[in-house]
Amino acid sequence: MNKKKRIVLMTLASIMMLLVIGCGNQESTQQGTDKLNVVTTFYPMYDFTKNVAGDEAEVTLLLEAGTDTHGYEPSAKEVAAISDADVFVYNSEEMEVWVSSVLESINTENTVIVNASEGISFLESTEEDHHDENEEEGHHHEVDPHIWLDPVLAQEEVTTIKEGLVAADPENEEIYETNATQYNEKLQALDQEFTNAFSDATSRVFVTQHAAFAYLANRYDLEQVSIAGISTEEEPSPAKLAELQDYINANDIHYIYYAETSSSKIAETLANETGTELEILNPIEGITTEDQEKGTDYIQLMKNNLAALQKSIH
Repeated sequence: MNKKKRIVLMTLASIMMLLVIGCGNQESTQQGTDKLNVVTTFYPMYDFTKNVAGDEAEVTLLLEAGTDTHGYEPSAKEVAAISDADVFVYNSEEMEVWVSSVLESINTENTVIVNASEGISFLESTEEDHHDENEEEGHHHEVDPHIWLDPVLAQEEVTTIKEGLVAADPENEEIYETNATQYNEKLQALDQEFTNAFSDATSRVFVTQHAAFAYLANRYDLEQVSIAGISTEEEPSPAKLAELQDYINANDIHYIYYAETSSSKIAETLANETGTELEILNPIEGITTEDQEKGTDYIQLMKNNLAALQKSIH
């Protein structure tokens, strides 16, 4: 009988130990995933947020490289991801035109919503409206949403994102403050590079297919001449192309810029007709996972843009 008792007690002790170990593992697993869940819309928002969050958050990206940011519509799964997030970061309702309807359709009581452009004054759109009464309106922009391409305004977005992370996770406020300050110092250095590069330029005009660079041009006293509009889906009229051809020939333009992620057909046609060269100018709306793994990021792409622009502006 005693022997049986000992066996029962040993068995119970073993079960208790397994339960304790199990609970400990469960607790450590929960602690291991005890990070903010942050969903961002497209690449600049993702990169800015990652730099501010550091190791304190799991940051995900909704729009993969190659997605038309202007025409994107989220899937039911992506809407659910936004709803489940602790923080949702987007650039503006002028860029992500779908955001307002998504936010109306989900319960955002437990999600901090970060409009990174809050407090920033937008430039009016120069986009031409080629739609007639029988055509779909598409994604026509009243204002230009590409504020992240100005390194100074990018700093404002970073600060706004930092405030959103602090609101969701006040315990790590000091970390977010430090990370945001350090990243904004890098953006200040980037701004200084652009300022120095263009300070004494006598030729300040550049021709681009996608009219995404008005904020950058405005910041550094440059002039953007665009073939198409802000939306990548917009195409110029034959009259506009003829006008641009005359402008390029009359103003000694040697380069036409296009975005690597969108069709260069129109830029190629105009380059062939005017004897100009094609060059990449990246609106940084998307970046492949492969390029991210190589270390390419917002600041590197902006430096690439600076080198490309210096071929026209000198």
